[in-house]
Amino acid sequence: MKVIRNSKSLLIGAAFAIALAAPVAQAAELLEKIKTDKVFTVATEARFAPFEFVEDGKIVGYSADIMAEVMKALPGVELKRLDLPWQGILPGLAAGRFDYVVTSVTVTPERMKAYHLSAPIADATMAVLKRKGDTDIAMPEDIAGKPVGSQAGSAQLAALEKFAGELKAGGKGDVTISTYTDFSEAYADLGAGRISAVINSLPNLLEATRQRPDVFEVVLHTFGAKTYFSWAGRNDPDSASLNALMDAEMVKLNKSGKLAELQKKWFGATMELPEKLAVSE
Repeated sequence: MKVIRNSKSLLIGAAFAIALAAPVAQAAELLEKIKTDKVFTVATEARFAPFEFVEDGKIVGYSADIMAEVMKALPGVELKRLDLPWQGILPGLAAGRFDYVVTSVTVTPERMKAYHLSAPIADATMAVLKRKGDTDIAMPEDIAGKPVGSQAGSAQLAALEKFAGELKAGGKGDVTISTYTDFSEAYADLGAGRISAVINSLPNLLEATRQRPDVFEVVLHTFGAKTYFSWAGRNDPDSASLNALMDAEMVKLNKSGKLAELQKKWFGATMELPEKLAVSE
């Protein structure tokens, strides 16, 4: 009888533990927590014009305008944006230091497995920035044998390294690669003649040229596979409803033409974007 009583006690204790655990699990659901706390905390790298940059002490740009539309779906919730170096953003998301990433995350197969990447916000195909009038670089392949820069830890750097390997394997010569904390440093070295080119996504290079047309020029031949910029959430059950809301808002903005309107405002042209990402991208 003693054994039976202990078993009953264990069952009662287990049921009580489950009852206690249920509200905790429910409270951990991210979208509900955001609505309850009335704060949506996101991370961005505000050094990536025209997507996100600081002007008069405020984070502005294409992403900021998109978020102003998205926040209409979260009435009464305050948007808190953390301006962080790119190298800490995805690790910080994984560690739960903030709710979501609202900065330009280049889509890669590896990131699609590790995170929930949103519906695309922009084209992210790779291109080459050179000094204006540099006739030695007319095609992306012409970076062979030259010093070239990109941002440390970025998909752009990975694309450059892959492209450099292909050029070397094809007998075109080595590419000397320099890495930078952010792209503004790479652009400064390019302008000063310390490197010959910078690899970044085409929209960002067009913005660099728009800001300094007397210094920079884009090689208008992209390289590598067609890819996109997205935002990112954690790929876990507690984040699923927030991820779904962000995706739905992005698709709504794309279908309504608002996304195209904002692209015209910030890039001077519209981009054709899929409503969802394919796993192969």
